Amino acid sequence: MTQVKSDKDIKLGIIGIGAMGKGLLYQAGITPEVTAAVVCDIDMARCEAAARFFGIAYRRVATAEEMEQAITEGVLAVCTDGEMLARCGQLDAVIEATGTIMDGGRFAVSALKAKKHLILMNSEIDLIFGPYFQQLAAENGVVCTSADGDQYGVLKHMMDDINRWGFKTVMAGNVKGFLNRYAHPDMMIEEARKRNLDVRACTSYTDGTKLNIEMALIANAEGLQTICPGMQGPRLEHISQVKGAYDFPSLGDKQQPRVDYILGAEPGGGVFVIGYCDHPYQQDMLQYYKMGAGPFYLFYRHYHLCHIEALSTVVQAVRQKKALMQPDHGFVTNVYAYAKRDLAAGDMLDGIGGFSCYGLIENREDNLIAPGLPICLTDQIRLKRSVKKDEKILWDDVEINNERLDFSLFRLASLAGGNTTL
Repeated sequence: MTQVKSDKDIKLGIIGIGAMGKGLLYQAGITPEVTAAVVCDIDMARCEAAARFFGIAYRRVATAEEMEQAITEGVLAVCTDGEMLARCGQLDAVIEATGTIMDGGRFAVSALKAKKHLILMNSEIDLIFGPYFQQLAAENGVVCTSADGDQYGVLKHMMDDINRWGFKTVMAGNVKGFLNRYAHPDMMIEEARKRNLDVRACTSYTDGTKLNIEMALIANAEGLQTICPGMQGPRLEHISQVKGAYDFPSLGDKQQPRVDYILGAEPGGGVFVIGYCDHPYQQDMLQYYKMGAGPFYLFYRHYHLCHIEALSTVVQAVRQKKALMQPDHGFVTNVYAYAKRDLAAGDMLDGIGGFSCYGLIENREDNLIAPGLPICLTDQIRLKRSVKKDEKILWDDVEINNERLDFSLFRLASLAGGNTTL
């Protein structure tokens, strides 16, 4: 594969060569205007294996000087130091795709302070630190944006379209195939192997935490809320049934767009938006266009293409200085931890996709009644009291180290998002 297509290409650094990072490396090789200049992973063998798989000439680098020299010579630099990549002077943009929270947050901050456009394919740090990243990007004259290709990015496109057409968004929805709140890594080993996924990532998909994070991202970008903690998630056979699964007239009366999901519906793997239009002429034309009687109309897309669509966000950020999606409304929602099993005082929580907790989206205004612990802050946190299965884990239930990086960044994000309390 030809790597450098033009001297004018956007020079891209990719941190994290897991399932998504490998795809991004390939896509950068075929996307006009973009060249993957550096890739990084804690496991150097992953970087080298991906480069060999795609036939890309590469060079191991251990210093900033070696990295700069490889880029100058048009050779893909591979390394294990995400900080070094984030600060590399020749890079125009960085994609953070590690799926880690503390390391990912640290790399993201370094990239923004080094005045690199930052594209987030790490939905966890996008959610929990997003408002602070947005502030840092503005201070440094660069763009920080969610990536296209995941469900929330596709929903943003769809909402932009129907709003431009004159519809009011009533609901943005996800289509989920399977849900087991109590899934844990030991149960998911074979499934993760079949799908070439990290087992904890696979667990977070199965227990619904990832779904809730994705929907919180679009909620915080567009000012949407959830109907109830964790959303309703009715089980349907086909997406066409969605209009009968909710009381949309009641939702429309509240003038508050919602996020939700449907479970098990065909076609799978997509997203939907419900738009409202009550103009008689437009309703007649929409009937003619086979969209139904209205005033609530279903728009859906049955696919999202992850790494294939993501590179357009890079080009948009660098060439147009424009973000696809940011948390413009601050923490309208967040995703809070609930116990997967009975937990005892002294137990250590083990983070997203682990054995101890799953995450449910909740409106910030509702969470203030009983402040919960965000699921993105649950890695290696000790409980101070016992928590029953399916009970919400409260902020006061755990031992907090305010000096720890993730808590420090969340505090900054809360302030940047206009929230003076956690």
